[in-house]
Amino acid sequence: MQVLRFSNASFERDGNQILTNFTWEVSSDQRWVILGSNGAGKTSVLELASGWEKPSSGQVVVLGDDVSTTDSDEIRPRVGLASAGMAKRIPATETVEDAVVTAAYAAAERRGEQFDEIDVRRARRVLAEWRLDALAHRTCGSLSEGEGKRLQIARSIMTDPELLLLDEPSAGLDLGSREELLHMLGYFAGNASAPAIVMVTHHVEEIPVGFTHALLMRDGELVAAGPIASTLTNENLSQTFGVNVTVASQAGRYSATAAL
Repeated sequence: MQVLRFSNASFERDGNQILTNFTWEVSSDQRWVILGSNGAGKTSVLELASGWEKPSSGQVVVLGDDVSTTDSDEIRPRVGLASAGMAKRIPATETVEDAVVTAAYAAAERRGEQFDEIDVRRARRVLAEWRLDALAHRTCGSLSEGEGKRLQIARSIMTDPELLLLDEPSAGLDLGSREELLHMLGYFAGNASAPAIVMVTHHVEEIPVGFTHALLMRDGELVAAGPIASTLTNENLSQTFGVNVTVASQAGRYSATAAL
């Protein structure tokens, strides 16, 4: 089943062209990684896919709804989004458990209201799945970078979304924390009940095992898109990043080197 479709979509912000005639489709059983250099338009693709932005021209359809004509409040609860921007909306004093439960109420913080017990139970289950249950009563501001990244993912799946969008979920992590997170993402992606996933990253080394497709972007345009093994080629990656790239794979993980 198709969950996301871009049809000749263009996007401008403050007079700057971010995306140009962008066409792409995602099905419910696919796990996509989006690769490209800074300014390629990757985050803007997620903003359109989550209903936070609307295309300047063309069409973006999310879960059957056209984002240009549908109230965004009808789209956003069905889409999970984990990003640095979303993380900044959560107060440092909020507890980890409350930060996850409030996602069910489309809120960034608890304001004295009572939560339904069913939501609290689900939040605790999600926290356990992402190895955060022992930190439930800690404040968000006290978490390590890796713990904070896992918290954002836990929040994004709290509402059982039909589409999960991850914007650089392992950026800034040390090697151990990165590998722990990628292992957990790969396990989650391999679950048949998991939603369609789209993850933005700068590095092929950050692609979890089990991701099925890759989209490569440069200057707001699509370079290549398709099954991951046939898309992550030396030629495609060299065109994407503007340097001569050699890519290798081993046991479902990728690495790349560049000759300047």
